[in-house]
Amino acid sequence: MLMKASTPSSVLLVCLGNICRSPTAEEIFRQQAAIAGLNMKVDSAGTGDWHIGHAPDIRAQRHAKSHGYNISKLVARQVSAEDFYNFDLILAMDTQNLADLQAIKDELLGANSNEESLAKLALFSEEDPTYGGDSVPDPYKGDGNAFEEVIERIESSSKAWIESWKAV
Repeated sequence: MLMKASTPSSVLLVCLGNICRSPTAEEIFRQQAAIAGLNMKVDSAGTGDWHIGHAPDIRAQRHAKSHGYNISKLVARQVSAEDFYNFDLILAMDTQNLADLQAIKDELLGANSNEESLAKLALFSEEDPTYGGDSVPDPYKGDGNAFEEVIERIESSSKAWIESWKAV
């Protein structure tokens, strides 16, 4: 399959703590990219540092597994300045994380980094015709339905990004 020149070779998925939304998105995105024939590095991180080194939330693991996604081996980490150089595209799960990522990028630009050398930033749902512009809600304080909604939104938005890269 031919892909657009703008197809990234690496994508970082970011939420707040890297234990619910972004690790789930990492595995879903990785699987969907592989199915589409994309050779792409996919990783996840959080803007916060509370859960560094921890496995994903057990509820996120359970709901992901029920949909065929195994996230149990993933380990939470915090976004670093290096991520802006090591990834082509960084996708934020919500508008607050996008703003936090933009602030880091602005600092790097202020330190004489070249815009072209830094990752592009976008909201995870940006290309999604169903959820476009919406934040993926944080299920951490929610119930099982919240985790199911997250999986549905992530599957939809992942497919939308991959479709956007297919050559016309």
